[in-house]
Amino acid sequence: MKREELALEIVKDFPAEDFRQNLIDWFKKEQRTLPWRENQDPYRVWVSEIMLQQTKVETVIPYYENFLRQFPTLEDLASADEQEVLKAWEGLGYYSRARNLQTAVKEVVAEYDSKVPDTVREIGSLKGVGPYTQGAILSIAYDLPVPAVDGNVMRVLSRILLVDEDIAKQSTRKLFEELVSSLISSEDPSSFNQGLMELGAIVCTPKSPSCLLCPVQDHCRAFHKGIENELPVKSSKKTQKTIRYRTYIAENEHGEILIEKRPGKGLLANLWQYPMVLEEEAEKGRLEGLKIEEKGMVDRIKHTFSHLIWEMEVHRVKVISGTFNGEQGKFVTKNELTVYPFPVSHQKIHPYVR
Repeated sequence: MKREELALEIVKDFPAEDFRQNLIDWFKKEQRTLPWRENQDPYRVWVSEIMLQQTKVETVIPYYENFLRQFPTLEDLASADEQEVLKAWEGLGYYSRARNLQTAVKEVVAEYDSKVPDTVREIGSLKGVGPYTQGAILSIAYDLPVPAVDGNVMRVLSRILLVDEDIAKQSTRKLFEELVSSLISSEDPSSFNQGLMELGAIVCTPKSPSCLLCPVQDHCRAFHKGIENELPVKSSKKTQKTIRYRTYIAENEHGEILIEKRPGKGLLANLWQYPMVLEEEAEKGRLEGLKIEEKGMVDRIKHTFSHLIWEMEVHRVKVISGTFNGEQGKFVTKNELTVYPFPVSHQKIHPYVR
């Protein structure tokens, strides 16, 4: 059965109008007060949706408010130095989001006269703007009936509509986009999409959903069958790979600390770090060009990414002489460390720099 046909079969005999109204009425009454809901400015909505990807609301709020203070307009973000943007994003993780956002904003300023596009084709062509983000911006900022399907939405609808397809599959996401398209309110798509997201965030949670507080409980097929905790179906993630590093706090005779800039592409691109090397290569030497005196190991630090784990053995060394041959390395004062954007993994080393 084709995806469109399957979606129609799933919503057959479903009381869509009552469901829509119950959801929207609940959202307007119970929605949380969040800074990005103060108005429908497309830029503000855009920044919030990028920050909220794979990140909790309570974590995002202070970053969002600080980011908008530093870059209140599209033009401000477009003209900012990338290092300033990364510093404002420091600690939020998934730094490619910040780089892609700035790249896309530059295009909007240059090609669209600083107006965030209001069509699927144009906004979907911007770097870092996928189907969910484009749907969120178009529906929330422009009141257009475009689906915005994320994990919350798939969880909510898998229970309400009793969909047992694996939500880890791209084909299932496409199915839910069809389902949202068939259910979304044409009069108030903003409240409908936000209502689904809000319901998933505070009521229809991954574990122990608060079904007795749910405004659309009457329409929930999984609840009536008593299987709400069995949905959604999601295949297990791949096992995270562990990589072991030796990391160096290298101090010269002036009390300055050696840091280096990561490559412009790949994980944590263009962020700064304390020099490090794979553990199995540590004996070959990492601080090329420098004569050093080992001062000893200070700690072992573990940092978990979504797809891998870093285990870092942190060593303190004294630089006697020489010039560091690593890419984009420099010695900075301890006070200057706060100027450079570091990933969380290396921020964990800051307390040992004294």
